[in-house]
Amino acid sequence: MSSATVTASAPTAPAPHGAPPAALLSAPPSPAVSWARARVLAHGAARPVPALTVPLRAAAGLTLAEDLRAPQPLPSFDTAAMDGYAVAAGQGPWRVRGAVRAGAVWNGVLGAGECVEISTGAPVPAGACAVLPLESAEAGGGRVSGPVPPPGRHIRRTGEDAPAGSRLAPAGARTGPALLGLAASCGHDTLAVRPRPRIGVLVTGDELDQAGPPGPGRVRDALGPLLPPLAAALGGQSGPLLHIADRPHGRLAGALHTMREVDAVVVTGSTSVGVTDQLRRALHDAGARMVVDTVACRPGHPMLLAGLPGGRWVVGLPGNPYAALVAAHTLLGPLIAGLSGRALDPLPQVPVRGRVRSAPGRTRLVPVVWEGAGARAADGHGAAFLRGAAVGDALAALPPGWAEGDPAPLVLLPGAP
Repeated sequence: MSSATVTASAPTAPAPHGAPPAALLSAPPSPAVSWARARVLAHGAARPVPALTVPLRAAAGLTLAEDLRAPQPLPSFDTAAMDGYAVAAGQGPWRVRGAVRAGAVWNGVLGAGECVEISTGAPVPAGACAVLPLESAEAGGGRVSGPVPPPGRHIRRTGEDAPAGSRLAPAGARTGPALLGLAASCGHDTLAVRPRPRIGVLVTGDELDQAGPPGPGRVRDALGPLLPPLAAALGGQSGPLLHIADRPHGRLAGALHTMREVDAVVVTGSTSVGVTDQLRRALHDAGARMVVDTVACRPGHPMLLAGLPGGRWVVGLPGNPYAALVAAHTLLGPLIAGLSGRALDPLPQVPVRGRVRSAPGRTRLVPVVWEGAGARAADGHGAAFLRGAAVGDALAALPPGWAEGDPAPLVLLPGAP
């Protein structure tokens, strides 16, 4: 967490390329980076948050900070893989000398023509060469007969699954249910993990209503309800949410200053160069380092990512809801992955169909639904309209020159129907 200060009266740092602060609104825009490159830059810019050691029950949904290793061989003893009889070498019938159940040990040694009844998961006694399954055995009079099993049949040998010290999962792996079960089976009670990065949200705009149908000239805020759960679905922890008016100037910079106990601040609106757009000026005055300044995509191109002195990040999203959703998946998702120490998620590619025009020189992002082995564009994907994304399964990133039926990478939507 950073304690960097951002205020409207902060000392003015030199503007990029020596431009004075007064020239910010009239300066030519920075060259837009490609959509794919923006994801890589956002992911690579972040350093993972410090690791914590937590009990297994508290590690669910986090990220491993170090490799998960087997402290002892798995299994740690020769184990019966079937209910039946652990038999010594040679032909039957075998004389039954006792029984061994899971959690118990039979301390004897089997000799030729001998066996013990055994349960799945029980330790195989010394002298046994295989397990004769119960359904293949005929028992009576203290003896068991049946087909002679090949040596080693239905026995899980010591270290067969994993030798002692072997890596079971790499650092950066998500701690899902199976991984937690694996860790427990190895004897781990705690895990070193990266906590969820804390994400604050600033929703800007004088025109926004926060309840009920909007009145004349007003717009209902869609991003306040959308962004905290999206940040959580992307692996972050929801921090404070504030609504900031555009006037008077300086309120946005002051709000950024208040969000000191977060790893990243998401700002909606204020990312362009209009008279009410204050984010770039606030970042300039704070001495921020711009990592991504506009992306060659549609919608959402006036998005940005900047690093503040002290380590916090600012993700600037457009104010239109669907454009903001696109920008969040482009920059915020990869940033959270980087902060969490995870790799950038690979994007599956499938053929995409639908009446969608590609955007010359830009990646066009449209919501899609699964259709067999491919996907089809969903209706309702204007920059301000969330209908397509609300019912879609993914966002298809259609490259320049895409034609219907061509493959395109997909960003899977969390919580898709």
